[in-house]
Amino acid sequence: MLLEIKNLYVKYGNVEALHGININVDKGEIVTILGANGAGKSTTLMAVSGLVKASMGEIIFSGTPLHKISADKIVKLGISQSPEGRRVFGILTVLENLKLGAFTSSDNKKIKKNLDWIFELFPRLKERSEQLAGTLSGGEQQMLAIGRALMANPKILLLDEPSLGLAPILVKAIFETVREINKSGLTVVLVEQNAKAALKLAHRGYVMEVGNIVLEDTAQALLANPDVQNAYLGGTK
Repeated sequence: MLLEIKNLYVKYGNVEALHGININVDKGEIVTILGANGAGKSTTLMAVSGLVKASMGEIIFSGTPLHKISADKIVKLGISQSPEGRRVFGILTVLENLKLGAFTSSDNKKIKKNLDWIFELFPRLKERSEQLAGTLSGGEQQMLAIGRALMANPKILLLDEPSLGLAPILVKAIFETVREINKSGLTVVLVEQNAKAALKLAHRGYVMEVGNIVLEDTAQALLANPDVQNAYLGGTK
């Protein structure tokens, strides 16, 4: 087991956002977490990244308890997140944004190798490497956010709403690239409201409602589940 979330509770002040959830991720999987706005999907990823702290429960990554260490050390262990809303540094160039993603590494050869790989995955970023990130289109900024996360050379990539605000053709392109990233051996946890696209990409999935896991199954089984179809896929065909 690469990542284990055990009985995780998270609070924002007096408001409990996660009510004792359990999620497991095996090495090499794409696992998607589905749910409506406010279900707790992003909170789950932020807890794994150390950006919010657990009030109870455990997060274990390759035997190491993440809930006891700082966010920067979590990145160094091999967990990298591409956040919802992209959050690129608009006044920096594409190349500068990507190099910031490698802040944990001092190995210039490895940094160069990762950069070449990202430019291979996203040729558009190479074309715009000297362009200010704030002038990129939404799709290009999403590519940059994923590329920046990959520069940390992670073992597991956390993707938070990568399709948000993008045209369908760009969503397809981004998801195809995520599949290629996974084929290279990288484990992916995908938070996504585009349930159909996410389930077609993933191996397994979890469905969240108001801070609870209400369903867990293979992606194929969730696609065929009438409750999932009615709630997230526009009804049964």
